[in-house]
Amino acid sequence: MSTPPPQYKIPRSVLVVIHTPGLKVLMMERAAWPGFWQSVTGSLDREDEPPREAAIREVLEETGIDAARHDLVDWGVENDFEIFAKHRHRYAPGVTHNCEHVFSLRVTEGTAVTLAPDEHSGFRWMAQAEAAAITISWTNRDAILALGEPKVRSQPK
Repeated sequence: MSTPPPQYKIPRSVLVVIHTPGLKVLMMERAAWPGFWQSVTGSLDREDEPPREAAIREVLEETGIDAARHDLVDWGVENDFEIFAKHRHRYAPGVTHNCEHVFSLRVTEGTAVTLAPDEHSGFRWMAQAEAAAITISWTNRDAILALGEPKVRSQPK
């Protein structure tokens, strides 16, 4: 009996910055990487998965928030970045970069958050500048700092 080929992550992902109208930003600490704070991120599950579908799925999986019931905005921005060396084993041999599609999600103050404990160990709502300063991901930092700028375009639900 032959061994099935390994399942590698697709090097295309979404970043979803969740925030309130007053620009309090939800930041979560990675369970497997204490001290690494970030917004919602996640790889597409299949090559033909639309980024919006992936964003809705990832937000629900990681936070328990139904993004389809809030103001999910597709920025029309994609960032290419180098995958952290410690995570490259999850991708096919030779894959070193990822293409990330950026979204924001505006929720009301007091929106309940239920973390996926295998992914995140804690969360905090932070002021925009504080949230940008705590993440080591340049794409996450830049998206947080761009919240509220006119280039953000609403998309139909």
